[in-house]
Amino acid sequence: MPGSEDVRGDGSRNVQGFEPLIELLAGRGNAIELDEAALLLARIEYPELNPADYIIQLDHIASVIADRADDLSDGQDFLETAARYLFGDLGFRGNSDDYYNPDNSCLNRVIETARGIPISLCALFIEVARRLAKPVRGVGLPGHFVVRYDDEELTAFIDPFHGGDFIDEARCYELAQMETPDPTVLEPVDTRYIVMRMINNLRGVYFSRREPAKALQILDILLAANPKAAEEHKQRGVALLQMSRLIEAMESFQKYLELFPNAPDRERIEEQVKSIAFWMAARN
Repeated sequence: MPGSEDVRGDGSRNVQGFEPLIELLAGRGNAIELDEAALLLARIEYPELNPADYIIQLDHIASVIADRADDLSDGQDFLETAARYLFGDLGFRGNSDDYYNPDNSCLNRVIETARGIPISLCALFIEVARRLAKPVRGVGLPGHFVVRYDDEELTAFIDPFHGGDFIDEARCYELAQMETPDPTVLEPVDTRYIVMRMINNLRGVYFSRREPAKALQILDILLAANPKAAEEHKQRGVALLQMSRLIEAMESFQKYLELFPNAPDRERIEEQVKSIAFWMAARN
């Protein structure tokens, strides 16, 4: 069961149920769609979540947009119809008042509350567009996320966080706080990139809110996808230490040093390992 505390003897966590997400992160296949990946990720916060319930709601949103569009084959008509319905009728917008709430990174709650952060709102827009076979992809600006529509006749950028505003390249650079334009940041990104960025956002939230068990589960998913990711082993050690799981924390720090022997913080991590060993000896 996702979210369970089923820890195996090797100190790792059971990531059963997250296998499709792990496969995507590992680059072993792209069969999983963005909506399914995002909803699987949301199970860390909502272990009983049933993705099918929200897939149906996304299907319905797409169906309404298709019914309301005068000419769905026309890109401009699709974008304007989608924007009116999503950001007008349904009221989707950025949650500026409670930006770092983990709900903003959970697609189920974004659908339920019509609030989110840039990347989760973009994920919703992308998935609605996919159902209508419209060429909408994400653009991972530094510090912000928008969507890009591209067909043979039209290229357009939309900012779901700010009420579905249609924006130009200059505004994209402004949102990215870039003084010197760099067209490469306007290129669309793939599903794996989007999911990885969502994971990093949620990981940061859990660490800042001191919820190490949830941060740990994210790290275990990442390590299941890439067992040699040194930084994830270090962060796993931090989470385990916050949970007073000293032996596992020490093992994770040691694995970090093994994978990254020239780590710039090696001396500090070695001192941490020594401190853990001292604490353990003092408790026995």
